[in-house]
Amino acid sequence: MAVYTEVNDEELSAFLATYDIGTVLSYKGIAEGVENTNYFLHTTAGSYILTLYEKRVREADLPFFLALMQHLARKGLNCPLPVVNRQGESLGRLAGRPAVIITFLDGIAIRRPTAQHCAALGGALAKLHLAGEDFGMTRPNALSLDSWAPLFAQAEAQADTVSDRLAERTRRELDYLTGAWPGGLPTGIIHADLFTDNVFFIGPEVSGLIDFYFACTDAFAYDVAICLNAWCFEADGSYNLTKGRALLAGYRAVRPLEPAEIEALPILCRGSALRFMLTRLVDWLNVPPGALVKPKDPLEYDRKLNFHRHVRHAREYGLDA
Repeated sequence: MAVYTEVNDEELSAFLATYDIGTVLSYKGIAEGVENTNYFLHTTAGSYILTLYEKRVREADLPFFLALMQHLARKGLNCPLPVVNRQGESLGRLAGRPAVIITFLDGIAIRRPTAQHCAALGGALAKLHLAGEDFGMTRPNALSLDSWAPLFAQAEAQADTVSDRLAERTRRELDYLTGAWPGGLPTGIIHADLFTDNVFFIGPEVSGLIDFYFACTDAFAYDVAICLNAWCFEADGSYNLTKGRALLAGYRAVRPLEPAEIEALPILCRGSALRFMLTRLVDWLNVPPGALVKPKDPLEYDRKLNFHRHVRHAREYGLDA
């Protein structure tokens, strides 16, 4: 979440007049994240998140995301629900952007998760995968293997200003993954961005999953790899085997991993690390002037990539037999 587009009082009042959510008491921009403009909205009827869609989110994809949240909620997952206006529509326009109001979830995001949090996250991820099996819509992963070379092309000329020889390392990694990327894995709806700031907890239990705007149809194990990268590395760059074991055990207790998924996990971890390094690198080099946004460090994922290059088996991530 972030703020790229400022919304003035008059624009907001006109937009909210089409909804039955009470009178605005306060609204405030949310600086976390990097993709969309988000405001915390407090009204006489309750608390909401107002999202204006920017950057990589295509307007044509929005019906997929909104319908997915509604589907997952019906299947018992605690996720935000789009609020419909008086015309029965959840998607509108505000300040020249597609916009939606979604319900606010209770809970807090854990910045330094424990192994217990990782186990709960693994179980929640598996439940999401199972809940999406009968969802009637599909969406290709716009940030999978085929997108990585074009992303790198946007940043290659300046990459070495961020880190010495980053361009060379990235080029080699792209060449390797292009030839090694697995196919034929179990596939369905994945979140594709389940970082710690997109999961809420009350105590040790997951209370909600948010930010489904990268959700797509892809390999379930790729989503697991994204979570291993996001949840199981420490601030010093070391991989926490205890957290990895807990996350994987939590996932497998709900949805067992097939042998092909286990075999592919090291490659999938490398790929997911490269994907986030590249999008962070592009964002790092292209922050809009005046934007209320905190770009994330691409070198965090460059360091994770270096760890994954030495992994030969999923056991090294904590996968018990």
